[in-house]
Amino acid sequence: MSAVRAGRRVVITGVGVVSPLGSSPDDYWQALAEGRSGVVAHTPLDQTDLPLRIAGLATDFAGKIDDFGPLEGPRKKAIRKGLKVMCRETQMAVAAAQHALADAGFGETPSEPEATGVVLGSDYMLSMPEDYKTAIAACTEGDAMDFQQWGGTGLGEMNPLWMLLYLPNMPASHIAIYNDLRGPNNSLTMREASGLMAIGEAFRIVARGHADRMVAGATGTRVMPMQAIHVMQTDQLAHPATDGEAGPATACRPFDLGRTGMVAGEGSGMVVVEDAESAAARGAKVYGEVVGFGASQVCDRSLNGQNDVALANAMTAALRDGGVAAREIGHVNAHGLATTDSDKQEAKAIAAVFGEDSPPVVAPKSNFGNLGAGSGVVELVASLLALEHGALPRVLNYETPDPECPVNAVTADGVSPGNSLLAVSATPQGQAAALCVAAAK
Repeated sequence: MSAVRAGRRVVITGVGVVSPLGSSPDDYWQALAEGRSGVVAHTPLDQTDLPLRIAGLATDFAGKIDDFGPLEGPRKKAIRKGLKVMCRETQMAVAAAQHALADAGFGETPSEPEATGVVLGSDYMLSMPEDYKTAIAACTEGDAMDFQQWGGTGLGEMNPLWMLLYLPNMPASHIAIYNDLRGPNNSLTMREASGLMAIGEAFRIVARGHADRMVAGATGTRVMPMQAIHVMQTDQLAHPATDGEAGPATACRPFDLGRTGMVAGEGSGMVVVEDAESAAARGAKVYGEVVGFGASQVCDRSLNGQNDVALANAMTAALRDGGVAAREIGHVNAHGLATTDSDKQEAKAIAAVFGEDSPPVVAPKSNFGNLGAGSGVVELVASLLALEHGALPRVLNYETPDPECPVNAVTADGVSPGNSLLAVSATPQGQAAALCVAAAK
């Protein structure tokens, strides 16, 4: 696979995840290999009659300092001190980044500051209801809030550091500060596409020589209270009434005829991408080589995403960027949202790119649901580990093929991942991203 793109070769030398299937690559892979689900019963607002009654929760992550990997000395002290100004999404991002840096060999060995940067994607980061409790009470008489008092009275009761908890550029800032990374730094807020878009930007930065390595990834949640309200208003959710007897684990059914909607989740995934020569010089482990990246945004006049076109454009662009023929792709790591329309559009895009000879398709959301911005990278790590172990994880709950979703879904153990992969993500607004990765040589 010889890239048509000019520039340095870029490899992945570290991975880190915080997910409903665990917060270490070994635990995560073991769960995938065994076909386990991280979807559990969940009522974020303590209301059992609401539609969000199941979720993919990162239950192993408590936001304590021991969750942030092997830390020592000043760095451990700084992160522990900084926890009070991190919301849960930021904590997950910092933890996943620390795990990825340690995995790449930069745990307690500093990388070159000016040659190392961060690109991080996130969702809309929303406050917790309790953040406003005291301020609202100060402006309320009886059952009515006097909004005229908010600016003079209410804001004065807010935590002065409140905004630092939720600014979407804070995860990248924390990661850079704790690890003294002074290279390029950027934050993307592009919903589910954020993670692969971040890796794509990091890939370009290293390839053109503006940095030797980058920490890249994303963090997200659909299960915290305010995000859960948004999800319930805007998304097709897996129908709780059909999931009771068999349990929450059967809820997320990508590409299956009986799918009823997505499952909300939370998590973060991060990778270290590095100049191949730099990685070889220090004897680093290589998970794979990023050979191509593509992105596309397509919507109609009403701003409804046309993901069949956007995903096909992004996949075609990634293949062209890497000089890779469609027939060379070993497997596709699908967006696999499990909603009625999204899966139809994605299947149409896969057919447009690969024709009738589609490679095997995996859909890790079947194991843990939609982690928002965090999904794309957590899913990519599943494919990187599949390349390492020589087998693809099954698509859970895929029982009855949908004639309108003619994908080659992996339903058996031991299916080969091939020597390359195409990972894709998309948003309801029609933003799509695709990353082409070749196995380590």
